[in-house]
Amino acid sequence: MKRNPVVPFIVIMVFGIALMFMLSFKGLSDSKQMAKEQENGGKTEESTENAAATPEDIYKQNCISCHGDAYQGGVGPALKGVGDRLSADEIKNILTNGKGPMPPGLVQEDQLDGMTEFLQGLK
Repeated sequence: MKRNPVVPFIVIMVFGIALMFMLSFKGLSDSKQMAKEQENGGKTEESTENAAATPEDIYKQNCISCHGDAYQGGVGPALKGVGDRLSADEIKNILTNGKGPMPPGLVQEDQLDGMTEFLQGLK
């Protein structure tokens, strides 16, 4: 009995097409989740529940990538001496609304006062 050499190629093609459809539907569901995360400022429900407790933790979690590990600046400005340059209200405004490339909402409203005091104390 002779085997048809086309059958394996047809089977591979059918599996490939099925896999393509499954990955497309997976991508659609992932895009909905990504859109929801962008609406929440990049925070998922899980990450907002595990919010940092101290201003130092908030800094390590949200700010260190732009402002540096020693507050020296980088993408964002240096934070050493920011209390001398800006008032507490100006710092709160920047933390709440963002400024330039800094996105708004990195610090939750109930933690604004503690973060402002922390930033004013940097020397």
